[in-house]
Parts: sequence; structure tokens; C-alpha cells
Amino acid sequence: MADALDVVARSFNINSKLGPKLTAAAEQNAILRIGWTNAGDPVPKNGELGLCPGLPKGAKVRALGKLGSWTAAFGNGGTFTIQGDVESYLGAGNDGNTITCERSAGNYAGYGMKSGKISILDGCGDDLGSCMEGGLVFVRGNAGVRVGGGMKDGIIVVDGDIGNDPGAGMSGGLIIINGRCPNPPEGVTLRPVTKSELTKINKELDIKDFQIPNDSVCLEYTGQKNELKSSNVVSSGDMSTIGLVPTDAPHKMNYITCDTVALIGERGETNTPIALPLPLMPVISDGAILSKFESDGLSFNRIDTQPFIVSVNPRTIDFALISHDNLNVIGPKLSQCGGMVIDMMRLPSMNAEEIDGLLVSMRSLLGQDKPFAFSNGVGRIDYLHKTSAYHRADMAISSIEDGTGISEPASLVLIGRSNKANLEDYYTESVINLGFSANADDIVKFCAAGLKLVCCATPAEDGSEINNWLNEIHLDLSTTLQRIGLESIDSLSRQNLRALDHETAAVSGLRLVGYERPLPHWFAR
Repeated sequence: MADALDVVARSFNINSKLGPKLTAAAEQNAILRIGWTNAGDPVPKNGELGLCPGLPKGAKVRALGKLGSWTAAFGNGGTFTIQGDVESYLGAGNDGNTITCERSAGNYAGYGMKSGKISILDGCGDDLGSCMEGGLVFVRGNAGVRVGGGMKDGIIVVDGDIGNDPGAGMSGGLIIINGRCPNPPEGVTLRPVTKSELTKINKELDIKDFQIPNDSVCLEYTGQKNELKSSNVVSSGDMSTIGLVPTDAPHKMNYITCDTVALIGERGETNTPIALPLPLMPVISDGAILSKFESDGLSFNRIDTQPFIVSVNPRTIDFALISHDNLNVIGPKLSQCGGMVIDMMRLPSMNAEEIDGLLVSMRSLLGQDKPFAFSNGVGRIDYLHKTSAYHRADMAISSIEDGTGISEPASLVLIGRSNKANLEDYYTESVINLGFSANADDIVKFCAAGLKLVCCATPAEDGSEINNWLNEIHLDLSTTLQRIGLESIDSLSRQNLRALDHETAAVSGLRLVGYERPLPHWFAR
């Protein structure tokens, strides 16, 4: 752990020093060097990860040594050269960079790239060009399995042999192979390269000592693949079968002000936590809906102060939702956000080093002092909490709609046990993401179960309706807290919850109303 933390710290330090110099160097057409002393003596890097994210147009960087994952990701027109090897996700989310790796690269090189050019001169790992939407990737040497998996557009050229399942799930683009190529999967056709394609692609490659030979083969999508989609398994319940009861505290008068604020990012460091007026982070696709909203003056404007989780156009208080859907466009927006949520269900599986690389890269753009979260399905709750604690995330968001069908009441005990086992010694807060638009009753019950806040979809993608929904939740939260005799939502506990039927008591471990204790099987060993 200490070694990993040291590598992460060194990587952050390099990015923080490099960032202010990029614009000035671009204006002077100068090359910034990593891996050499000021006197020009080589000091090769060894494992630093997430370096040089979001390189702006005109920036030029040259590095020496062996670099880790997520190197030169989210580029916007710069030039990056590594004299050595690099691990996974080289140039991921690229939107304009020209990247050259003079030795080998790991898995997922060019993942999700939108434009630009990546050249790898000594082979690469699996999933080359996965999910790419444009640009050009050239590899001299062999490539692993699933070359071009899920690609939508762009060109991949491999001057060597490739592994099995090439072009799996592709829906566009071309894969050119000058070497041995296994039979492609359903929906992908293997054919000779045409003369016009050779002329065009060789011109784009612009390599003095290399031309794609006439006997190369081409893989392309034929449109004949079966496009039937499997139906999603949804949650089988809601919170209506759980009741909220007072303890010994008398009810409060209706004019008493109740504290409904949730603080995120209390790391015990110098950073300032973010205060959510409501223990709620609504999820919306486009933040422009929020920024365009203007109150009519008849209702309190809560949209302006309530952070949302947003995929596109986040405001300064919003958290950017990171997934493969927006990986190649969100980079330039991160510095303007209040935080970020990394959706692990919508990204490839990553090991600890690759996650560290992603975090260094994205948090260098976001700002290290801003909070971040991981999101994953409730069926992977232990993995989510262990990952969040290890990487010091501020929130671990459990998504109910993960295909398992686990109900909301059943999720309470799963989350509670994992909290106790994995998060007790960390500042990571446990959060839930619902498959429906929550009301105040739902939020109170989840907070009583030990969750910090609730994420959910908005009832509509309309500013006025969203604002009315937030105002209604604020009023109902205060009314509910007053009824059960509490002045702060942080004072809620499981003692305030009751299962209203036998089935809910059986799966949640809550006290059955009337019986006033958990069902006997919860005490069995």
C-alpha cells in the first residue's frame, strides 16, 4: 500500500508541476521533458501513472522510462511521446492528441478515443481501440484479443498478428491487419483491402518506412449481426413496506427549523466539504436544463444550490458522471465541476493500478481537493466498498438497478453489513442510487438505515418540475422529522424503522411492527 501511495503521490506531483507550464510551452513551441534532469541527464520514470491528462492543443511532451496506466488520456490536440513502455489505457478518451509509444503498450490502448492518432511501435495487449469513435491507431507488432471490440468509427492498423475475436461488437470503422487474423465473429466481415483504402490510410499514417501492403486484410461491420437486446432485470420493491416510527423523543412544533444538510468530503484534511441542502443528489443527463432554469418568484429556487450528478454540461456545483458514454468529452469540463462520480458499471473492469491511473489522470484535471465517488451495482457491494476505501473515495454509491433484482429493503442489510466490514475505519460515505424518483419518505428511511444520502432520477427533465419536486421534498422532510421528534436528519437510526409485513422483515432484518423485534432467523448462527 505504501508503495502504491508513493507512486500516486509522485504522479500527482508531476502533473501539478507540468500543468502551468503547458500553455506557455505551447506558445513557444517548446517540448516539455519528463525523465531528464534540467541538465539533460536521463532519469527514467518507473511506474508513474495518469501522467499528462488533457493535453491542450499545441502542447508537446516527451517522457522517458516505463509509465503506468492512463497515460496521456483525454487529450485535446497535444503531442505526447514516450521513449519506453506504457501500461493500460494509453490515450484513452483521446480527442485530438498525437501519441507515440516507442515500445510496447498494455491493454485498452486508445479506449473510447474520438479523434487524434496513436502509434505503438512494439506491440500491445488486449482490447486495442476498444469502443473508439474515431481517429487512427497504428501498431507495429502483435496485438492481443478483441482488437477493435465495440468500436463505432475510426481506423485501426496492425502490422503484425492479432488474437481471437477481432472486431467483436463493432458497429463501424475499419480494422486493417498485415499478419495472421483469426476468423471474425458474427456481424464482422473479413475482406481484402481496396486500392483506394490503401492510398487514403497510408496517407493518414504518413510513416516514411512503412506502407500497408496490398495483401493486407480488412475487418468491417456488415450490419447483419443480431441486434436483439436482453431485457433488464429491475428491482422488485420500494420503501412502502417499511414504516418510520418515533422513539422516546416527543414531537417538535411545526415552526422548528430542521437540519437536512448532508456534508460530503469530510476527509479530515484541509479541503472544505460540500454541503448538500438536501440529503439528495438527483441524476440528470444534461446540466443545461438546470443552468437555464429561472425561478418564477412564486417558489424558492433550490436548483441553484442543490448539486446534481450530470453526464453533460455540469455546473460548478455538480458532480460529473464518468462512464464510457462521455469519456472523450468530459475532460475539459472537469475543472469546472464540484466533484465526480465514476460509474464502474459503464467502464471496463480495472485492477487497483489501473484505477489509480484513472484517478490520478481525472483528479489532476478535477482538482485533488474536490470529492469523488465510485458507483457500482448493489450485487457487488463488498467490491465497491473495498475499492472505495482503498482509493480513499468520498462516497460509495450502490446502484439498485444492476440487473440482480435485489429489492430496496433487502439492500439495506447488504449495505449495512458491508459498511461495518469495509468502511468503519474510513471517511467514505455509503450512498444508494434508486431506480425511481425518490420522495421525502424514501430519503428519510434510507438515512435512518445509515446511508448518507440518496441518488435518483428526477421526475422529469424540466426545470420547473424539478424545482417543485425539491421544494416538496424539503417541506416533507421537515414535517417528518418534526413528527418523530428530531431536529436533524443525522439523528435518525434503524431504531426508527419497522418492517410493515413479514416478507420485508424476513429480507431486511428490521423489527417487525407489532412483534417489535427482528424475526428469529436473524439471530440464528
